Amino acid sequence: MDEKEEKNHVNRSHKNTQNRYKKPAGSKAPAKKEAANSAARKPKTPPSQRKTAGGQHRHYEKKASKPLRIIPLGGLGEIGKNITLYEYDGDMFLVDCGMSFPDEEMPGIDIVIPDFTYVLENKDKIKGLVVTHGHEDHIGAIPYLLCNFNLPIYATRLTIGLIEGKLQEHRLLADANLNVVKPGDKIKLGKFEIELIHVNHSIPDAVGFAITCGAGTVVQTGDFKIDTTPIDDYVIDMGRLGELGKKGVLALLSDSTNAERPGFTASERIVGESFSNLFKKAGDNRIIVATFSSNIHRIQQIIDEAVRCGRKVAVSGRSMINVVTVASQLGYLKIPNNVLIEIDMIRNYLPGELVIVTTGSQGEPLSALHRIAFSEHRQVEIIPGDMFIISATPIPGNEKLVGRVVNELIKRGANVIYERMYDVHVSGHACQEELKMMMSLTKPKYFIPLHGEQKHLIKHAGLARQMGIPDQNILIAENGDVIELTKSSLKSSETVQAGRVLVDGLGVGDVGSIVLRDRKHLADDGIIIVAVSIDSVTREVLAGPDVVTRGFIYVKESEELIKELRELVLSILERCYYDDLRDWMTIKTRIKERVSRFITNKTRRSPMILPIIMEI
Repeated sequence: MDEKEEKNHVNRSHKNTQNRYKKPAGSKAPAKKEAANSAARKPKTPPSQRKTAGGQHRHYEKKASKPLRIIPLGGLGEIGKNITLYEYDGDMFLVDCGMSFPDEEMPGIDIVIPDFTYVLENKDKIKGLVVTHGHEDHIGAIPYLLCNFNLPIYATRLTIGLIEGKLQEHRLLADANLNVVKPGDKIKLGKFEIELIHVNHSIPDAVGFAITCGAGTVVQTGDFKIDTTPIDDYVIDMGRLGELGKKGVLALLSDSTNAERPGFTASERIVGESFSNLFKKAGDNRIIVATFSSNIHRIQQIIDEAVRCGRKVAVSGRSMINVVTVASQLGYLKIPNNVLIEIDMIRNYLPGELVIVTTGSQGEPLSALHRIAFSEHRQVEIIPGDMFIISATPIPGNEKLVGRVVNELIKRGANVIYERMYDVHVSGHACQEELKMMMSLTKPKYFIPLHGEQKHLIKHAGLARQMGIPDQNILIAENGDVIELTKSSLKSSETVQAGRVLVDGLGVGDVGSIVLRDRKHLADDGIIIVAVSIDSVTREVLAGPDVVTRGFIYVKESEELIKELRELVLSILERCYYDDLRDWMTIKTRIKERVSRFITNKTRRSPMILPIIMEI
């Protein structure tokens, strides 16, 4: 039978079958038994070849869905140090690589960076690093990552410019693989496709990501707010977020920083209006504005107002100078000619002709504002009547530092303006209504709050419940948790190594908890050093014991106590001699224990005791 005859035969058979079971006019429906027999006589089609109503083959054999693994290595339960690792079917990439600043429990530490152990273990699988924006808590640890292995970096133009400055400082720029991308672009990294979505923040060129792989699409917002009147006129791309929501978003990972604040975050333009009023009130006095160096929109408004008032602008602080230089070169800061002057030139102008923009809005001890307040700045000395505008909110934990600087400035005759008095600062992060709007636009199946302390994450999860996301679809994770996502499940059942690495000078990770404990001990109680020279053969005391103290007592006023300490150490050595002790470590331990008890009983203090035995 040829192909044509076979086709006719099949058609005739199908027609006869239809006629055989065709219901006569007026007849009742066939009995169930007859229908069952009819079904039994029909040829069975393999499940993989059955068709939908539209004629498309439907595959019934379900393949095991490969999970998308999301591993936050920083930024959860803390502010800063943001870094997230994505993994799907053997391919990985990173989102952000930031740092955080040390707190009062970390004396001597310069910065804190993420623990890269898990990243380095999987470096052969990592296809690249994509960056949301140019703040230090998102780019500050990149040089320390590139020291270990090189990988392509993708970010918007300003962000790349700021990264270049950091890499140049660390002498890593020559070998860096930096790629400039823009909102709307799509980056292919292994089995991932990452689309950049423009968002508003306190720095230009901030983006969120739509991350698509075989498991679905995940939206990570980065730091954002919804500003309908931004300084650069580029509003957050709510249209694209809404399109993604209609197509289906598997999970939303969203900024939690302001999850406790109700309402909407105010527009940056409000600060410009406040500057306008305050600059007029300053009269013939000098104006000094302290703000975050990366808040380019804020700096632009300061420059615009200075131009309107006929004032020159000087910049102080290394990070402020670097950012202003990069932003103006790339066109993000528009500074008219002859407005910007060197800080060394301010002595050539009257106070009413000057605006100084400086770092130190968080009261950092080494910042320019702190040095000005305590008369340690080489170029800027406070003149009574100076107007200081602190255009920032203290980061949690920095309130005392900021208060100390404010008090010192007021003491020296300055007029100090800060956030609680006027609208001189607005946040760059979304408040509750904007966070809910983000959920409403993206319509995620699962929700994972990011970027914030535990209280922020929990509050953000509560907002997700208000938006109708069920409890089982919300996950509050911790740094190091491995979050597994499929279309039907959200779970976290394992962890990887994550934490903090302390950077002290050129040392990375060589200062741990024991060193920090010793530093705090020294800072709290000081140290006593007991030095003695002993004959290696006869074990007689040849010199000492000498007692040296630092940070404990003033020796000249405590000679009696020092004398008693010497006598105590001699008696301990004598007892060791009679007990025939020859192990120097055991002798040191005895000295340390007895001296510690003696000092505690005499002074109720616990200095560090450091015995030194020199064998001659």
